Amino acid sequence: MRKKGYELLNDPFLNKGTAFTEEERHAYGLVGILPPTVQTLAEQEKQAYDNVLMKPDRSEKRHYLMNLFSRNRTLFYALFSHHLEEFLPIVYDPGIAESIRNYSEFFITPQNAAYLTIKHPEQIEEALCNAADGRVIDLIVVTDAEAILGIGDWGTNGVSISTGKLMVYTAAAGLDPSRVLPVVIDAGTNRQSLIDNPLYLGLHERRVKGAAYDAFIHTFVETAERIFPHLYLHFEDFGRDHAAKILYQYKGRYAVFNDDIEGTGIVTLAGILGALRVSRQTLAAQRYLCFGAGTAGCGIVKRICQEMCAQGLGEEEAKKRFYLVDRQGLLFEDMADLTPEQRLFARRRDEFLHSDEITDLAAAVRAVQPTILVGTSTQGGAFTEGIVREMASYAERPIIFPLSNPTELAEAKAADLLAWTQGRALVATGVPTPPVRYQGITYTIGQANNALIYPGLGLGVIAARARLLTDRMISAAAHSLGGIVDPAAAGAAVLPPVSKLHSFSETIARNVVAAAGEEGVNTVDVTDPDDCIGKVKWLPTYKEMTK
Repeated sequence: MRKKGYELLNDPFLNKGTAFTEEERHAYGLVGILPPTVQTLAEQEKQAYDNVLMKPDRSEKRHYLMNLFSRNRTLFYALFSHHLEEFLPIVYDPGIAESIRNYSEFFITPQNAAYLTIKHPEQIEEALCNAADGRVIDLIVVTDAEAILGIGDWGTNGVSISTGKLMVYTAAAGLDPSRVLPVVIDAGTNRQSLIDNPLYLGLHERRVKGAAYDAFIHTFVETAERIFPHLYLHFEDFGRDHAAKILYQYKGRYAVFNDDIEGTGIVTLAGILGALRVSRQTLAAQRYLCFGAGTAGCGIVKRICQEMCAQGLGEEEAKKRFYLVDRQGLLFEDMADLTPEQRLFARRRDEFLHSDEITDLAAAVRAVQPTILVGTSTQGGAFTEGIVREMASYAERPIIFPLSNPTELAEAKAADLLAWTQGRALVATGVPTPPVRYQGITYTIGQANNALIYPGLGLGVIAARARLLTDRMISAAAHSLGGIVDPAAAGAAVLPPVSKLHSFSETIARNVVAAAGEEGVNTVDVTDPDDCIGKVKWLPTYKEMTK
């Protein structure tokens, strides 16, 4: 290692701060530029945790933690991993929303991210190499920030979402933070307030689309795959017009993943599988109503339809069990403004006596009589008492997942759903929800947070050095998560708690590695999945430095 003095202290992957030993201080030019006391990592962690507790609100806590992240990755992850459930809403969702909105105004350090601009496709390789700074990269999370769930288009400010996702990968699944790279693609923004803001650090122009955008994405993907040959590429918060197209363009060529399409689908499927374990019903017997048929909503529907097919239904028979409701009401195949993903599940008008009257959610629930209702609409309070009681009159154990976040955009509150169904609803929410006490029973509410699934999935893909992420690997991840719940417990959650994220991320990874071997997409020996995982897992401990 050649870095010394302040250069070493300013490298967050190598910095130990006050934990540098006397020998290391002499060897690396640190004598006199650190306080004399040598601390242990445990002492530093306690000191940092006490500092977090003293902060008056979530915003201040996040500001402190992000400064720590910028200075010392090992200390940050030791702290985050030991307080994962407590810090997840601060470091990631919902606390990250404020950071994205104010990113340009509060910018201090790039935090080892790569900033790509559509104005300069010729700089892609240079930018990626500069940001990696000689590091081997196993995982990239890339966003163009056009559709950050709940808050929309934030241009370059959306780089925080890439950084935040990678934090969760490391804290939950132990991926080496020196082998990951957050990337933002600035293709402009359609948020006029950003364009007009002189402090905004991105391009001050409307989003570029069409051939120029497609060509830039292709150049980025091919370049990243070439310079990082074992890359797992995670797409995040791309817009409705691009997300699915990009995913399916590269899905058969590289190990790629879209969290909004596939991650949300996997965790929702896992929640439904958990709910069906509680109700002792079959997936094939369900009628599924999607409210909010955008990227996430359609991705969930596709994943659950694939699972129905895997369980024995024919594709056309499975599709008959799905109904999509968006701003037009129930989606019909004769509508001219459907996306390709919506068109796959649009219905025929002759299936209903008065199809022209099914123009809102309430009418759709009456017409369809769903047993599963999932909301990704970002329309707060959309699951009204009347709608829920209507659904509960048809379904013995209605499965109702209001997944939109943050809290004010959730379609319903868990407590209301239980009250309106006399405790019969099987509920998961998109935001953290405390247990609900109803008629003497405490109901634990599972959070359908993608963080439950993507860290373990990524760990499995990287441990197997998988060439592709296949549907079988994804299904293995969903079944791993859905099988963790205790169906016999009164008020049982349909998803496991975030507090156990470390353990079940390894369970998921183990099953993903095994599935990769069964599919033949592994490039290392996966006979022993635990051994594969152990070789790539990183622990937040200081390494002894020798000259």
